[in-house]
Amino acid sequence: MGEKAGNREYTYASGSEADTDKLAAALGGLASSGAVLTLDGELGAGKTRFSQAFARALGVTGVVNSPTFTIIKEYAGRLPLYHMDVYRLSAEEADELGLDDYFYGDGVTLVEWASLIAELLPSERLEILIAHAPGGSSGRLITLLPHGEPYDGWCRQLRSEGLLK
Repeated sequence: MGEKAGNREYTYASGSEADTDKLAAALGGLASSGAVLTLDGELGAGKTRFSQAFARALGVTGVVNSPTFTIIKEYAGRLPLYHMDVYRLSAEEADELGLDDYFYGDGVTLVEWASLIAELLPSERLEILIAHAPGGSSGRLITLLPHGEPYDGWCRQLRSEGLLK
């Protein structure tokens, strides 16, 4: 566990899609109104897989897929889920969409490719970075960078439960 940008860094080794689902479900269980989670990683890293498991943990029953061309999809669950994919947007275009209405709304916002609009993101959020595990395995290394509360509390809780390092 290291320090990065003034925040504690937590890691999770995922050896399978089921492992990724386990972390996403745990975070979904902790999510509350106004939560913002950002996802970054190369193509095929597992951002959409993570989003699907997170949505299930929020009680979303419909099909969840990447909103690459629609930009934002809204789902009903125990909390509204605002699932965004900003890969095809410039920061200016994203700003024109009024993302603050989602970030500071009543639901949970999950943003794929969030680093592309970093300057528009709330200062308090949970950054999730998904990378292929070293050595060419099919696993993933997932890094969580909490910015503010409650996100640091979520990570501390999951670490105390043995899920995060």
